[in-house]
Amino acid sequence: MTEPDIEPTHTVDSRGAACPGPLMDLIGQVRSADSGDVVLLRSDNDQSVTDVSEWVDETDNELLAVDETGDEYGFYVEVA
Repeated sequence: MTEPDIEPTHTVDSRGAACPGPLMDLIGQVRSADSGDVVLLRSDNDQSVTDVSEWVDETDNELLAVDETGDEYGFYVEVA
């Protein structure tokens, strides 16, 4: 995976998890993170593309970047 030039504070590796596991893992980490932290979610579940985008739209958190390499995704989320 080619990562953007963003330094994550926390990394959640949910590769291999079925939906909605990756999103639930992300939400759990965001809840325990501080405002301004960047959480990197790694997932190989295609549904994560939709799930993460929709969840971010419903929260004050910000999706900084999505890195897609092959069958893997990296979602960089800044915690509000």
